[in-house]
Amino acid sequence: MTTVLNGTGRLNTPRLGVVDRTRVKNHGGLIETIADIKPSSSSDDLQTFFYTQTLDHFNYRPESYTTFQQRYVINCKYWGGANSSAPIFVYLGEESNLDFDLGGVGFFNDNAARFKALIVYIEHRYYGQSVPYGSRKEAFQNASTLGYFSSSQALADYAEVIIDLKKNLSAEASPVIVVGGSYGGMLASWFRLKYPHVAFGALASSAPILYFDHITPEDGYYSIVTKDFRDYLDSTYSSAAQYNSPPNYPVSMICKAMDETPKETDILSRAFAGLVGYRGNSSCYDTNIYNYPSETLVGWSWQTCSEMVMPIGHGSNNTMFQAAPFNLSGFIKSCKRKYGVSPRPHWITTQFGGYDIKRILKRFGSNIIFSNGLKDPYSSGGVLESLSPSLIAIHTKNGMSYIYSTFLLVKS
Repeated sequence: MTTVLNGTGRLNTPRLGVVDRTRVKNHGGLIETIADIKPSSSSDDLQTFFYTQTLDHFNYRPESYTTFQQRYVINCKYWGGANSSAPIFVYLGEESNLDFDLGGVGFFNDNAARFKALIVYIEHRYYGQSVPYGSRKEAFQNASTLGYFSSSQALADYAEVIIDLKKNLSAEASPVIVVGGSYGGMLASWFRLKYPHVAFGALASSAPILYFDHITPEDGYYSIVTKDFRDYLDSTYSSAAQYNSPPNYPVSMICKAMDETPKETDILSRAFAGLVGYRGNSSCYDTNIYNYPSETLVGWSWQTCSEMVMPIGHGSNNTMFQAAPFNLSGFIKSCKRKYGVSPRPHWITTQFGGYDIKRILKRFGSNIIFSNGLKDPYSSGGVLESLSPSLIAIHTKNGMSYIYSTFLLVKS
């Protein structure tokens, strides 16, 4: 999301989904986006269904029994069937339309055939085609209609769909492995903790479950961003020096581009000019491409203003960014102006735990794999060390994030 600075600090939280989605068209001011990754599964393998979902799982008011249609998609191509108790891999949708993820999950593509697994994708409520109240306009009308838009409600949704699906398939004996990335990775780990009778195990990729209540230093995210860019510049200059040969002489190209900048140009701009001189120029750089309104940004805005309060900021000494510490009071005021409600910054750790995570997971958790790529800024809030033989952490030093890449490591 956009960074909002008003002289008092950082107020917004970067969205968790890490797949690059590129703007394609505008519908009445709302931008549709698509994943940059091409699904490997044929559309012929995918079957779409809708489950009549309960709006409110935790109360008994008349409106709690309102229902909506929640989308889920099944790929039966590799499934060994209920009679053989073949496993079920369930993808827990995150803060986006489910279409972005169908067929693109590396873990599924690599392992479904091997384990003869059924693949199931479940869309997160309030995203894609799984919107209560009949339309997005009605669902996002105010805090009253958005009040059912929470991680706990989403987890209960997933439990209902999985239990109903297993019953319909007579697959009660088939073990379920839930899978998710970023926010979906959080949901996968939390689902295993909250619904161990439904999921036998979880694969949580790029899941910053420790980025709440200042468990992780608030500058962790932007420290990694800074390091990533520093490493990229370093590799660019090293490559230029190593391959400084005709006809281009890249070192000369970099130096020439830097020297041709105006005298008053700052160091960062000179470095950028050198990079452009080496890598190539473009007539226009759209710096606002990720700031256009989309269903993901609109939905994530509510989630961060209600319960997903992640104190992310940056100081003046350890990142390349202008000092902007996380400002909780300013954040609360901003959310109250936007939605008329105050965030609950401590709810996630109350509901799912966080402090002394090793003790909590050892007591209550098992069969969870946490995978991270250390170049992903959100890895700063992830579980990076194995905690027990069944609580395993996998990470790559130069890896990215998310299930499209990191999950491929699970095989090895």
